[in-house]
Amino acid sequence: MASIYDIKPAFQRLLRPLCGKLAALGVTANQVTVAALLLSLLTGAGLAFFHTQPWVFLLIPVVLFVRMALNAIDGLLAREHNMKSALGAILNELCDVIADVALYLPFALLSGVCSWLVVLVVIVAIITEMTGVIAVQIGASRRYDGPMGKSDRAFVFGAIALALGLGVDAGMWLNGLFAMILVLTIWTVFNRARHALAEIAS
Repeated sequence: MASIYDIKPAFQRLLRPLCGKLAALGVTANQVTVAALLLSLLTGAGLAFFHTQPWVFLLIPVVLFVRMALNAIDGLLAREHNMKSALGAILNELCDVIADVALYLPFALLSGVCSWLVVLVVIVAIITEMTGVIAVQIGASRRYDGPMGKSDRAFVFGAIALALGLGVDAGMWLNGLFAMILVLTIWTVFNRARHALAEIAS
């Protein structure tokens, strides 16, 4: 199943010169990973406190894009500048999940939005990433299959935040969209499990 994650190699090519400069300055992959997490936590806290102000949602698309760039950079630093480590692997998985929770859970505070629906999306998103990691445990590769992986969630939530920031009122349309995200995220869990099993079978 196609996913925005599929464009990651092209995105990394654009960032490769910057990675070289960061490595020369002594910046490590783990530092970039933690920086992405701190950015997400600060943004999520701001969103939680100021969710009644439409302007704060305009920060979300920008932060999500920067976070995506930082995630690509930490991977390049680890692979191409001899910075792979067991700690880095742990940080990479945990920080991504914690950042998702910090950035997306505050949407449950919006007036007119079914908070339980947003909470379910966040919970199933965590299960999605867990499924991708479990694939490694059974002998397959880390699964990033869509249709609602990390990059896809970032795109959708960024688009929602942009609409809210531009003054579109939250309402039934948003509940319908969150319901669709939930269905696609559940589908992603099964899709990753299916592909992992197929991979080890072959």
